[in-house]
Amino acid sequence: MPRSLRGHLLIAGRRLRDTNFFRSVVLMVEHNAEGAMGVVLNQPTEITVSSALESVTEMPETGELVYLGGPVERQALFIVHNAADLQSNNNEILDGVYLGAGPDDFETIVRRVAMGEAPLRYRMFFGCAGWGPRQLEGELKRNDWMVLPARSEHIFPDDPYTLWDHVAAEYQKLHPPVKGIPTDPRWN
Repeated sequence: MPRSLRGHLLIAGRRLRDTNFFRSVVLMVEHNAEGAMGVVLNQPTEITVSSALESVTEMPETGELVYLGGPVERQALFIVHNAADLQSNNNEILDGVYLGAGPDDFETIVRRVAMGEAPLRYRMFFGCAGWGPRQLEGELKRNDWMVLPARSEHIFPDDPYTLWDHVAAEYQKLHPPVKGIPTDPRWN
C-alpha cells in the first residue's frame, strides 16, 4: 500500500456499518501524518449547484447536483474538477483532477460548463470525510475499506448510483480472495 492514499479510492467494505459510508466510494484528496480527507463520490443530494450557490452569486441552472461529500464540515462546499487552466490550481489530486480553491473556482467552472465547454467536468460537495492521525490506518487494518488507485472516470461517472458496484468489482478482479485456486473445484 502506498504511503499516502491521495489520489486513491476508498471503497466501503461490506462489513462497514457506519451509515455515513454504507456502500460509499471516497476519493482521497489528502493523506499524511496529520490525518486524511476525502469526498464521497456516490451520494448525490436533490439540491442543484445553482441553488446551493444562489446566496453567493446568480448562477445558470445546469441541473448538476451537489453531492454529500461526508459528515465533516457539511456547511462547507468543495469542488473537484478537471479544469487544468485555472490560475488557482495548485491542489492536483491525481493527474488532471484538482480540488477547487474557493468561490471563484465554483463560479468559473459552473459558468463554463453551462456554456457547454467540453470536456470540462466537475462535482461539487457539501462537506467531506475526515480522519484524525492514524484513524484511517486503523480502519484499513480492520478491512473496513478496499483501496484502489483512482482514475478520472471513477470521479465523474455518468451514473453515481452504480459506482460502488463497478469499483468493488474492479477491486475484486485485481485482488481475488485466494489466488491460485481453480475456478472449478473438480480441478483440486
